This record gives sequence, C-alpha cells and structure tokens, in this order.
Amino acid sequence: MGLGYVGLPLAIEFARSGFNVTGIDPDKRKIKAIFDSQSYISDINSEDIKTIVSQGYLSATTDFSALEDIDIIFICVPTPFSKCKEPDVSYIIDASNTIVKHMKKRQMIILESTTYPGTTEEVVLPILESGGKKCGTDFHLVFSPERVDPGNRTFTIKNTPKVIGGTDETSTFLAKELYSQVISSHLVVTVSSTRIAEMTKLLENIFRSVNIALINELTFLADRMGIDIWEVITAASSKPFGFMPFYPGPGVGGHCIPVDPYYLSWKAREYDFYSKFIELAAEINLSMPRYVVSKIADALNESGKSIKGAKILAMGVAFKKNINDARNSPALKVIEELYKKEAVVSYNDPHIKSVGNGSELFCVTSGMGTIHSESITAAKLRQYDCVVILVDHDAFNIPFIVKNSKLVVDTKNVTSGIKPAKGARIVKI
Repeated sequence: MGLGYVGLPLAIEFARSGFNVTGIDPDKRKIKAIFDSQSYISDINSEDIKTIVSQGYLSATTDFSALEDIDIIFICVPTPFSKCKEPDVSYIIDASNTIVKHMKKRQMIILESTTYPGTTEEVVLPILESGGKKCGTDFHLVFSPERVDPGNRTFTIKNTPKVIGGTDETSTFLAKELYSQVISSHLVVTVSSTRIAEMTKLLENIFRSVNIALINELTFLADRMGIDIWEVITAASSKPFGFMPFYPGPGVGGHCIPVDPYYLSWKAREYDFYSKFIELAAEINLSMPRYVVSKIADALNESGKSIKGAKILAMGVAFKKNINDARNSPALKVIEELYKKEAVVSYNDPHIKSVGNGSELFCVTSGMGTIHSESITAAKLRQYDCVVILVDHDAFNIPFIVKNSKLVVDTKNVTSGIKPAKGARIVKI
C-alpha cells in the first residue's frame, strides 16, 4: 500500500524473488507509469519494471478491494508532520481502516512507514481489531522500518540489514521468514517489540540530525573566526578512531532527517519529557537555508550588488545528490527565501525538470509557483550575478561553472582546488 520511494522498491524486490506482488496506490499516474514501464524514482530502472510486469510478478491498481486476495500487506504510506511540527499519521490510519474493510484471516500486516514508538500497537492494532478479528489468532502485525537511502548504489534493500519487531513471537518469526526470501537471513535483525523497532528507526535518523547540527553550528563559528571548516573536517577525518565526519550544507532534506526528530519529541511530551537536545538540533538545521541566503547577500554586497533584483542561478533542487527527489529539499527553501528578498531566481537540475504548483509528475509543491530547470551555457552563466551550488550532482561540470561565473557561493565544497576566473570570486559556507 503506497508506491512511493519505499513501496515501489520493496514491491520490485519481492517481485524479482518470484512473489506475486500487487501495488496499490490512489494515484492513477503511478499506476499508469508502472504499466507503461516508466520509472518515476531515480533508483529504479524502467527496464526492471518492464521485465517483472511482463512476467506477471508485478501488477498495480487503485482498487483497494484487491486486498481481499492478498496474504501479506505492507503499509508504505507517507508520515509527514503538520505546520506545527506535529506527527501526521492520517495516512497510516486511512490505510488501516481500508485494510479492515477487506481483511481476511491469516493475513500479515507490516508497517514500514517511519513513525513514533507506539504507533503500531496504539493506532494500527485497535483499528485492525475493530472488525472483530484478533491479532495473533486471525492476523499478524509487525513493524519493520524502511531503510531506503535514495541515490545509494552500494546499499539497497537486498543487502541492508532489516529490523523486525512483531506484536508477538509468531508475528516476528513469520516476518523474519518472509524478509529472508529477499534479504540474506543473517541481515534480518529481530527485536523484542514493535516499540523497539519504531524507536530504532528514529535513533538512526536523530543520530544524523544531531551530528549534522553540530557541524552546522561549528560552521557558524568557523565563519566568524575566519577558519575554513571544510579543511578542519578533512584534517579531523585523518584520525582512524573516535571520529566520524559530517558535513555542513544548505540544510537537511528528504523524508527522514527533517521529520523524524519531531515524531519523537512530540511523543516524549506524553511522558512529561522534553527532548531539548533533539529539538535544538532540528532548529539549527532549519536555520541553514537562511544562513546560506545571508552568505549570498553578503557576497553580492561585496560586489556592489543588492540581493533585490539580483539574477541568481541555483544549481540543484533535489534534497541530495544524483536523485530526482525534492521532498523537504533545503535547496527549495533557499530559493524561496531568495524570492522573498525579490531576487530573480532560476535553477538547473538535470534530475528534476520543474518544481512548484502544476510541476511534472511526483515533484514537490512549493510556495513560489512553478519554475523550470534552465539549461546552462557559458554565455548564460556570465549573465548571473551569483551562482549558488546547493546540490553536488555528479552531472554538474564544476570547473566549467566556476570558469564562467562572476560569483559562486558553494555550499557543498565542490569548488575546492578550483581557481575562479580573473575578477571572479568563490565564497564557501
């Protein structure tokens, strides 16, 4: 249930292993794309979809009555937060209510959507049992957090360890047997409860959030002290123990790191506990887009140019390199802040053709209207007052960009070792 960045790769992996898989999603465009063998996720090859669809292992539909013929149901729906940074588990609730209408005995339901500890047993379980069937007797329920890392060609579903926590021992055992059909059994990690599994996923992402926030805050300090934070990180990385490098940037994006900390901090308040450390990290990371805009404004000012009316080219709008996913992208937040300051902003991203209202299939909606990726030439680059590198896509020809730009603001340290043209400048965060 859900054919997005979690559901589609999972469906394909099980189909490859010989399972008959049905993908269910209310978005008719996704269903059409699958039957047309058109991948809308950069990690998925269209040819792979074509092969398993033609072999009959994968089908897709918007009709949820298909659940009546299903033995195992994966819930892979979005879990965003509200404007007030509170968890939105409405998609999980809707999915659970839909399952109840079509539930048959001996089904196994597996929730993969990231959520706060307690969701599986406090939210999903009561809904599933509301139809009269009992968990552990009539059906089985498991939480197994997704670990999809968009753009990662080394670790995929097949070789990434899978954490499993069931509502009872039988559910855990059956889920382990299931996942072992597509993942090596030694990579399947069982835990004692759904709450442990739910908390595990949050710990993984909060660990990253906190450490990224630390390096972002040190970036602020290093800037004031006139110290190159990138050189500091490189030097510290020479230590073979007790150090793990994290890097600054325009902010954090995607579904996990910007969202998950709020799920735990919200749940913590139920126990009269306030996760100040976690919330502070999230606050620092959220401040990075504005910090980048301030660096752009300062750099323009030094060139005798106001940010208002300045022509600015943003390189990249995806939330990380080499993917076509712009969910919660910090690059978009930078662009929006620039719009607010009345800069004239364009962008280039080889993976995302347009963003904003009415944009192409599966792109995010942004408040600044629809903008389209601009092609870049040497002549065009010279027309911009500032080129800001927000994503380090491999497709970007950085030496070419630097050579033909008046001013480059680099948020990813990709210009290291490259000298600007005469009279031009490079500014790093």
